[in-house]
Amino acid sequence: MEAHFATLWESITDTIPDSTALICGDLERTWLDYDDRAARIANFLTSHGLGDDSKVGIYLHNSNEYLEVQYGVFKIKGVPINVNYRYKEDELVYLLDNADAEAVFFQGCYTKQINSIKDKLPKVKVFIQVNDGTEDLIDFAQDYESSIVSNDPMDRIKRSEENIYMLYTGGTTGMPKGVMYEHGSFLNGLLRAGETWGLLPLGDEFKLDDLPKLILDLLASNNLPVSIPACPLMHGTGMWLGALIPLLTGGTVVTIPQLGFDPDYLLKETERTKANYLVIVGDAFAKPILDALDKAKDEGKPYNLETVKMMISSGVMWSEEVKEGLLAHHEMLLVDAMGSTEGGMGGSVASRDNPAPTAKFTLNPGTIVITDEGKHVEPGSGEIGKIGTPAAPLGYFKDPEKSAATFKEVEGVRYSFPGDYALVETDGTITLLGRGSNCINTAGEKVYPEEVEEAVKRHPDIYDCLVVGVDDDRFGQRVVALASFQDQKTIEEQDLISFTREHLAGFKLPKQVFFVEEVMRAPNGKANYKWAKERAAEELS
Repeated sequence: MEAHFATLWESITDTIPDSTALICGDLERTWLDYDDRAARIANFLTSHGLGDDSKVGIYLHNSNEYLEVQYGVFKIKGVPINVNYRYKEDELVYLLDNADAEAVFFQGCYTKQINSIKDKLPKVKVFIQVNDGTEDLIDFAQDYESSIVSNDPMDRIKRSEENIYMLYTGGTTGMPKGVMYEHGSFLNGLLRAGETWGLLPLGDEFKLDDLPKLILDLLASNNLPVSIPACPLMHGTGMWLGALIPLLTGGTVVTIPQLGFDPDYLLKETERTKANYLVIVGDAFAKPILDALDKAKDEGKPYNLETVKMMISSGVMWSEEVKEGLLAHHEMLLVDAMGSTEGGMGGSVASRDNPAPTAKFTLNPGTIVITDEGKHVEPGSGEIGKIGTPAAPLGYFKDPEKSAATFKEVEGVRYSFPGDYALVETDGTITLLGRGSNCINTAGEKVYPEEVEEAVKRHPDIYDCLVVGVDDDRFGQRVVALASFQDQKTIEEQDLISFTREHLAGFKLPKQVFFVEEVMRAPNGKANYKWAKERAAEELS
C-alpha cells in the first residue's frame, strides 16, 4: 500500500465501512459515505481538467464538507490549499494566485468576496459553492451537493508517496508561505505522533499493510478515536492533530461549523458525541473551557467528561495554572505539542500525578538548539539558541530564498529553523522563549514577549496579555503590555508591574501596561501582534 493519504483512507473504508468517519451537527457520514462523496468530488474535478499536482483552494469553515473536499483532492493526486476565511480581498488573491489554484470550494457566506476576486484569478477553472443558507448560488459557480450527485465515483488509482502535500502558514511572520511535504514522510510522521499519544500500538516493525488489522482491533475494543478540533481546520493544529491523525487511525472527526469559540457548545458536543480527544490552541481556548467548567460545577450542573482521555494543544502558550484547573475537573492527559507548520520540535505531557511547568518541553529525537553563530547550546549554560528539527518539509512553494533561510544543513544533516528560540536546561529539557521575529531589543538585552506575557497572566486578576516592543529614544525599544481583566476584577498598573518583578529580571519588566477590554487573537488562538503594536501606538499617541 502506498504511503498516501487517499490510498490509506481507501483501505480504512474497506476495513470499517460502517464506522462513523465524520460528524457535524446532526449529519453523520460513515467511512463508506466519506469515501463515496470524496470519489464523486474527484470525478467532478477531473471533468474540469484537474489532476496530478493540481491545487484546489478550500475556503470553508470547519465542516464535513471541508474534509470531503480534501479527501477528493487527494484522490486525484492533487494538493488542497487551506484558505484563511478571515482574509480580505487582496490577501485572498495573493494566496490563491501564489498557490496556482485551479479550483476553489467556498462557503456560501463568502459569495461577495468570491465575486469580487474571480476576475483576478485567471488560473481558476471552476468555483464550487457550499450552501450554508446565507446566499443564493452565484451564476458562475457550481453547487456543491449537485456536483456530488451528478458525478459517479472516480475509480481508484495508483498514487505515489512522493506526491506533494502542502499547508500554507498563517502569515504571522510575513506573507503566507506554502510548506511542502511528501505524502510518505508526512503521513508516517503523523502515525508515529498518534503512537506517542497511545492511539495506535505501531511498534518498531510496523508497515502500512498492518494498519487495517490494528484498526479492527481498536474497533473490537471500542477504542477508535473520536476527535473534536475546537480550532480551525485551516490551520495546522486543527487539521493535523484534530483531523488527520484521528482519520489515519480509523477514527471519527467531529466538527463545529460556527465561527467564534463557544466553550459550552464544545463541552456539550463532547458529551453528545462521547469524544475522547479535544484539540485546542493554548490558553486562548483552555481558559474559556476552564471558566465554563467552573461555572457549570458552581451551578450544580457539571459537564460529564468521562470519555475524554486527552486534550491536545499546539501553537501558543498553555500555562501550568490553567492545566491544573482542567485536571481538577477531570483526570486526563494534557499534551502540549511544540511545533510549527515547518516541523514538530518537542512536547510535554501533564496529568494529576505529573504537572508540567509552563513552556518547558522535552525535545523530539534529533532536534537541536544552536546559537546564531552555529554552536550547540550546552545544557544549563544559560545561552539562548534557535531550535532546529530534522527537516521533513521539502521547502516553501515557489520561494527558494526563504526555503534556503529556513531549511539548512548542520553537520551534514538538514534541519528546519522556523525561528523559535529556547534555553536548554540542565536536565536537557528546554524552556521555549518564542519567535525571534517578535524579540524585543531593549538597551541591548533581548526580551521574548511570551515570557513576559506568562508572568503578567500569572496574576489572578489578569485574563489575557500580549507584549510588544515600542520605539524608545533611550533604550531603542521598551517593553509594553496590553492586558485584559478577569470578570469583575481590576488592578492598578504599577501593582501589576511590581507583581511581574517576582518572576522576571528587571530589564524584562513591562514599562507600561495598557488595559483593554479584549486582547485580540487570531481564530486559531495565536497572538495578534500586529493589533497589539497598533493598539500600543494609539495609547502612546
